[in-house]
Amino acid sequence: MNYLTIFVVSVLISAISTLFVIKLAKKYGFMDYPGRAHPANIITTPTPRAGGIPILISLLVLVPLFVSASGVMETPRIISFLLASTLLVVLGTLDDKYDLNPYLRFGINLLSALLIVGSGIAINWLPNPFGGEIRFDQLVWQFGLFGKSYSIPILADLLTLVWLTWMMNAINWSKGVDGQLPGIVTIASLILSFVALKYVEVDPTQTSVAILAFIVSGAYFGFLPFNFYPQRIMPGYGGGALAGLLLGVLAILAGGRLATTLLVLIVPLADALFAIVRRLMKGKSPFWGDRGHLHHKLLDLGWSKAQVALFYWLLTAVSGWAALNLGSKGKSVALASVGVIIISILTTLYFTISPNKKDN
Repeated sequence: MNYLTIFVVSVLISAISTLFVIKLAKKYGFMDYPGRAHPANIITTPTPRAGGIPILISLLVLVPLFVSASGVMETPRIISFLLASTLLVVLGTLDDKYDLNPYLRFGINLLSALLIVGSGIAINWLPNPFGGEIRFDQLVWQFGLFGKSYSIPILADLLTLVWLTWMMNAINWSKGVDGQLPGIVTIASLILSFVALKYVEVDPTQTSVAILAFIVSGAYFGFLPFNFYPQRIMPGYGGGALAGLLLGVLAILAGGRLATTLLVLIVPLADALFAIVRRLMKGKSPFWGDRGHLHHKLLDLGWSKAQVALFYWLLTAVSGWAALNLGSKGKSVALASVGVIIISILTTLYFTISPNKKDN
């Protein structure tokens, strides 16, 4: 079975599952409503949530079938990966109905990341833009337990925990308008699949990474038609946090391509960084939502929800093209330059544009 077939099967599973989830969400009250007490709530009609479930179904069906157990995703890693994904979606689905405390959500983020790290997936090294590698796996804690010897690369595992929890929260915050999140994830995961395929000849295990990336891309693409304006279902916390976990894991498995991933997702990640700084400067917790994200400010400028989503998709595609064609040094320069530009734009918009409650 080739990559295109895997992608198409993932699309179909996700799309069919979404139809059933929409009905079940309406029946059992997993809904969002206009006027819900959340500053970022901009919907105008009751809308089903629980959008993480169709994505999870695609993963549960296709990952055990097609991700090679002889590659970087051996059976223990596959099990941990699916457990972490399931945990996020279960929590997210509960949050879609009960609006759980954000600190509880963050705790589950950490637990999900620990499941990934515990399986042996870690950021052991990163390419040095000036040549060579930067290693994080040399400080090792060795200990014995029940007659077995274990080694934990302390810096590598800590860096991985920070990376994954950051990605889960940052990407989740980029689901504010119809179609925004699934379009971003579809494009970003396709870019990471192309990155993996570039290195298959020198590293055959990247075949597994490419397959996983095509599954993820297909799952979110299958969900996209139901989420694009006017949306029939929302990604919910499960769909948003799961997207961050999946992209974060793919970046690690694709040979530590964190710079590539950062460049591809520079807009939502810079927006998330600005949100944290903005909330802290106002004396608020960074975990509590507000209405100051880039997509909110574009709506305040008079953009439609569809235009905002397409704008995010375009920037992700352009950043992805740059990530595929630039070397390590070029990516670092582009990342710094674009990041400064986006933060500057966000700062300007935040202090000059007043919120408009009548979003279209």
